[in-house]
Amino acid sequence: MPRYVAFLRAINVGGHVVTMDRLRSLCERMGLANVGTFIASGNVIFESPARSAKALEAKIAADLRQNLGYDVATFLRTDEEVAEIAAYRPFPPRALAAAAGSRLYVGFLATTLGPAPKKAALALATKVDELHLHGRELYWLCHVKFKDAEFTPARLEKTLGTQATFRNITTVKKIAAKYAPAGG
Repeated sequence: MPRYVAFLRAINVGGHVVTMDRLRSLCERMGLANVGTFIASGNVIFESPARSAKALEAKIAADLRQNLGYDVATFLRTDEEVAEIAAYRPFPPRALAAAAGSRLYVGFLATTLGPAPKKAALALATKVDELHLHGRELYWLCHVKFKDAEFTPARLEKTLGTQATFRNITTVKKIAAKYAPAGG
């Protein structure tokens, strides 16, 4: 049975507090198997025989909306995809080491961007915020503290007219290591 990671938006931010026990329970009631969570920021790992990841993503988002009372954008990736995202090198090592305190974030998008949205997203880069798109992910290298960044996930969402959710690459790498694909 395929294993997925759901990266959920709006969990334990902005006054939306959801315990991981409750989140696991809601996912189990949806029929997801071997449900686990990873830190309290809306990372749910589970197995599902669903044939369509897009349909499963929509089902999870709708069920969470019904049970939590607000929209929870849901971005599914297989464990193989998470391993690839964690291993991908969007910036040269010198860029990562260029400034003490730089942080690399991964933004999860619903789809791969076409040429015009891709250009618009990359145009949001600043002298302290480097951006790189690969597949359905936007890699953001922030050379200042998060609160001092000129780029923001909200600006990206407004520019693209769609939702995204971001995680620190450290979190993504830990999930990839803990839930490595079978045989990988």
